[in-house]
Amino acid sequence: MSNSAGTPGEPPAGPGKATRWRPVRLLTLAVFALAGLLFVTSFNTAKGTNIRTDASLLRLSDLIEERSHKNAGLDESTAALRGEVDTLAARDDGSTAAEDRRLKALETAAGTTEISGPGLTVTLNDAPPGAQAAPGYPEPQANDLVIHQQDLQAVVNALWEGGAEGIRVMDQRLISTSAVRCVGNTLILQGRVYSPPYKITAIGDRGKLDKALADSPALQNYQLYVKAYGLGWKVDDHKDVTLPGYTGAVDLHHARPAA
Repeated sequence: MSNSAGTPGEPPAGPGKATRWRPVRLLTLAVFALAGLLFVTSFNTAKGTNIRTDASLLRLSDLIEERSHKNAGLDESTAALRGEVDTLAARDDGSTAAEDRRLKALETAAGTTEISGPGLTVTLNDAPPGAQAAPGYPEPQANDLVIHQQDLQAVVNALWEGGAEGIRVMDQRLISTSAVRCVGNTLILQGRVYSPPYKITAIGDRGKLDKALADSPALQNYQLYVKAYGLGWKVDDHKDVTLPGYTGAVDLHHARPAA
């Protein structure tokens, strides 16, 4: 009777007896299986493309730029139509002189008519490329070198506080429903997109406007970043400047609770 082949000193496996796996061998197989799963997942995610130049991101940027140009064209059309309406209303108007003066005052307060007078322009800009910290300051993080929404809002709020009669951000007049918002490193204002440098122009008493800017705690903090990292800050006074009236839509859009 012949014996089954096996390691000397170990009994051969009998019929129906399962081979026992050692814990170390099981752990090794589990590690290889996990590595394979991660490889497949990474491949399916990247699909062999450069994620930093994903075409979907480029398409989104192109779409934003396209909509911005479209909104600018619609604003011009709206302004032309509004001018025609105002001309027809003035021609057929049966109001009194007192009513006309009241209407004019309301239009001025609403920001829909052109105004002129002394004022100033504040220009904010990102730090120059390769900006380094001034002596005594920590090395900058990426967010320390760019203009943020809070910086633009601080300037606008300070100018209103200083008694501004009207404010223009870039080429658009602000009204009561205007929202100054930033997405990434761009400003989105009333459906249009802008990049730095950002210009904010206000009409009013220049002394009061300058004092309001200097007294703003938020802008005092901003000045620290100007000194430390070279963020842009410039104030130009104007003996006379003209702000156009707001020409966009004035409809309010708001959310409604679901039924």
